[in-house]
Amino acid sequence: MSQESVKNALGGLIEVIKSTPSASRVVFRASTKLEEDVRCIANVRDFPPLTIDEPPDLGGSDQGMNPVELVLVALGTCQEIMYSAYAAFMGIKLDECKVDVKGYLDLKGLLSIDPTVNAGYQQISFNTTLRSSANTEAIKQLIEVVEGHCPVMDILARAQKITGEVTHNGEPVHSLTIN
Repeated sequence: MSQESVKNALGGLIEVIKSTPSASRVVFRASTKLEEDVRCIANVRDFPPLTIDEPPDLGGSDQGMNPVELVLVALGTCQEIMYSAYAAFMGIKLDECKVDVKGYLDLKGLLSIDPTVNAGYQQISFNTTLRSSANTEAIKQLIEVVEGHCPVMDILARAQKITGEVTHNGEPVHSLTIN
């Protein structure tokens, strides 16, 4: 898809949402299943199943990225997509857009060794490389818009309401709500 195609597709979506505001509310879905040991399969839309696994030192067979790596992938690629989309709207040609993301995790939390350590990342950092003939002011405006509207960054930066239910042999046995 060319920059113009991206602009046209998103511009069309914006017009639909302006005329029918309820069209802005969408639901994304994923279905996952534990296959063997710590290897899982994820299904999204009609894409081929994605294998998620752990490296051998975390009990896996290293057949795919692990879930915390997928979070980093989600952040980096979401930023790249947002750069492409907003650059198209702002008339900025990007010659390169690349994001390197690091997540800092203390395994004492994940492994229940220290109850004071969170199980997830303590910090996430990224380094974005942009190459463009656009002037620095235009690039700074692009950065501000992208960092302010990247859905995955927003998800990671603020608390989310999470609800869940666990069934055992078809009977509900647990529910969870985190505000």
